[in-house]
Amino acid sequence: MKLQGQHILLRAIEPSDIDVLYKWENDTETWNVSNTQTPYSRFVLEQYIASAHQDIYSVKQLRLIICDKENNAIGSIDLFDFEPNHLRAGVGILIADKSDRKKGHASEALSLLMEYCFLSLNLHQLYCNITIDNEPSILLFQKHGFQITGMKKQWIRDGEKFKDELLLQRIR
Repeated sequence: MKLQGQHILLRAIEPSDIDVLYKWENDTETWNVSNTQTPYSRFVLEQYIASAHQDIYSVKQLRLIICDKENNAIGSIDLFDFEPNHLRAGVGILIADKSDRKKGHASEALSLLMEYCFLSLNLHQLYCNITIDNEPSILLFQKHGFQITGMKKQWIRDGEKFKDELLLQRIR
């Protein structure tokens, strides 16, 4: 199965991605959606990249880099909490630079990942967690057949306030 669409390509992480991963992982603007609270060192990211080749069945996660037509890394798409017994996994998407957003890249990446998950990994369902105020992400996942199946009240702390988080699922 080829993880290439009309405008983007999903590929494995390469050692040359260290600079872009360092930038993305240490961008405090995205920490709320990634449940990150502390910066990542280059050393930790280098170790992660060195082990990124491991099988999803062993490490229960997979990160792919989203590249545009010119092969520039513009984001990543992740499978996490992979449960082969229950045939499910969580999905997260990042289009890092705001100038690359709203161009259909995340939608195309999600389509490719869903095809891979349902046909190659034979998953029964995918899910994601999105704060209630992240309307673009909610609409993206709903466009791909994900349905809101629950809400976690005051789940994510954002400064002095708390946000509700939605659970969306796509069952094959």
